[in-house]
Amino acid sequence: MLTIVAFIVALGLLIAVHEYGHYRVAVACGVKVLRFSVGFGKVLYRWQPRKPRPGQSTEFVIGAFPIGGYVKMLDEREGPVAPEERHQAFNTQSLRARTAIVAAGPAANLLLAVLLYAIVNWYGVQEPTAVLASPVAGSMAQQAGIQGGEKVEQAALEGDPLRTVASFEDLRWLLTRGALDGQDVRLVVTGPQGGGRELLLPLSQLQVKDADAQLFRKVGILGPYTPPVIGDLVVGGAGDKAGLRKGDLVLSVGGKPVVDGQQLREMIRAAVDGGNSVSSVWQLRRGNQTLELPVAPQAVRDGTVTVGRIGAFVGAPPVFVTVRYGVFEGLWKGVERTWQVSVLTLRMMGRMIIGEASLKNLSGPLTIADYAGKSASLGLTQYLMFLALISVSLGVLNLLPLPVLDGGHLMYYLWEGVTGKSVSDAWMERLQRGGVAVLLVMMSIALFNDVNRLLG
Repeated sequence: MLTIVAFIVALGLLIAVHEYGHYRVAVACGVKVLRFSVGFGKVLYRWQPRKPRPGQSTEFVIGAFPIGGYVKMLDEREGPVAPEERHQAFNTQSLRARTAIVAAGPAANLLLAVLLYAIVNWYGVQEPTAVLASPVAGSMAQQAGIQGGEKVEQAALEGDPLRTVASFEDLRWLLTRGALDGQDVRLVVTGPQGGGRELLLPLSQLQVKDADAQLFRKVGILGPYTPPVIGDLVVGGAGDKAGLRKGDLVLSVGGKPVVDGQQLREMIRAAVDGGNSVSSVWQLRRGNQTLELPVAPQAVRDGTVTVGRIGAFVGAPPVFVTVRYGVFEGLWKGVERTWQVSVLTLRMMGRMIIGEASLKNLSGPLTIADYAGKSASLGLTQYLMFLALISVSLGVLNLLPLPVLDGGHLMYYLWEGVTGKSVSDAWMERLQRGGVAVLLVMMSIALFNDVNRLLG
């Protein structure tokens, strides 16, 4: 139920803001707006302001199907217009006014994202500290000299000035940008005993097609530092059968010292040979006692590989820090994050078109609904960040030069501005058909990916 409510609220808000952008600028330009609708199909609710704006008689509507919305304006191309109202028709407006009205929808979504990110920055969010767990064996992070336990003080994409890293999530976002953009990342870290040093992660060497969990396995940084403590166990799981108990501190596995929870998880995953589990002796501290237990993880399939599982939560929660900013800094960071997400989204779309990135990165309504529910269950700040991300995506998507989208209309106006002539009706019809076809293909791929993710 939470997923459905969170999804409907998200769609309703983002669509309403998008259409309000069109509506507000249209009214400011003197265009008569006939209807403002959030949703399509059967009208569930309608109303008109008691004191409408001068020259306006807009009908506000909520439709039964919330996938979309529209602002219907007075336009001679869609019906007869009285001579005394012709100056209020959309098609009679200047090129500058029409461009502003069309661009206002995506702009409203991007401004909403800035505001949502700023609210999160002002309110503050609990995030893990930027202390690194043990890197994946043989990974780029291990080769760069990371051992685990280092705190990342500063970081930057190659060529940018170093900036303070506020939390592990701050670092994760930087690594995501670097990997997907093909840019190296510089880190300034301090070890557990102090002493700073600078490291380079050559992310430009990665051939990244999918923005998934495997991306961070290639980098080698999967999570923040956590003590190697056993958490809740599944009754009847491999850990429960071996005699492990919640709160056990793992000191070594097979005689090899265990530094943190990430290293222990990797050891468990690797405890298989030829599809069969491998037993090893674990040394534990339970209260004031030191114990040794033979543990044989269960061999299970994880995609195309076989890994070990013990049926337990491994690793105590990391140390958290409250990340909060002042009014102006929080707003500026909201602008920065919106810009970064927009650029990254456009680059990923471009890479998908030329085949450098997988089409699996396209997501549709099922994935959005799933993440809406998950983010809402984690709290208000996580839900606001989800809304900001989707708002950026909606704004960027609508700016694509597809004839059925706002970007397509802006493309027409660019042609009109350059040539002095509007696009002919014949060409407009051809382009519209082509745009619908491309959009349907994109939606089909996104829906196919959604179903695969949910079933997988």
